[in-house]
Amino acid sequence: AAEFLLTTRRTHATLKIGFTPDEEIGRGADRFDVKGFAADYAYTADGGPIGELEYENFNAASAQVIVHGRNIHPGSAKNKMINAIDIACELNGLLPASERPQFTEHYEGFFHCVGIKGSVEEAEINYIIRDHDSEKFEHKKQLMWDVVNFLQRKYGEKVLTLTLKDQYYNMRKMVEPHPQVIEKAKRAMIEAGVKPLVKPIRGGTDGSRLSFMGLPC
Repeated sequence: AAEFLLTTRRTHATLKIGFTPDEEIGRGADRFDVKGFAADYAYTADGGPIGELEYENFNAASAQVIVHGRNIHPGSAKNKMINAIDIACELNGLLPASERPQFTEHYEGFFHCVGIKGSVEEAEINYIIRDHDSEKFEHKKQLMWDVVNFLQRKYGEKVLTLTLKDQYYNMRKMVEPHPQVIEKAKRAMIEAGVKPLVKPIRGGTDGSRLSFMGLPC
């Protein structure tokens, strides 16, 4: 595509092409010089079905819960042992089972347990939290806090610690004020004989990070 644009005699707007590392760890755009790139808006090109056009993605957060247990010989453990594994499993059971990735689609968000490890003395359980809707996203984060607070009251405040961090946000908020960006892409597809397939991304994209850094994508 770049070669064609450099060699064609057809007139076009000033175009700038940039490359970033893969976005999978959420840091692909960390060192992108938006000011130096000096573009009004941009399109990120990624793999997907022909015609797929996306300007919405998940709001995203990560949650890590550390459970501090107390190991007592099982023969005399009654009313003394705190099994960190059991509490981690209890926490997972308190989150809505219907809001796991395998039961969601389209605009439905989820809690995704991506890892659990531990022993009686200490367990760690990690989640990613996703939702396109900002209010539902905040509700999901609050629910995670509520579940941890409930278990803290049940087992002791120092038994559980939660670290919850926002990762990225829905780029729709930054793109919709520039509707021409979407319409130009649709029109270009139609002129090329491609039917636009507008849908939300059930994932993340460097376009989200760049949009919130000041370059609507």
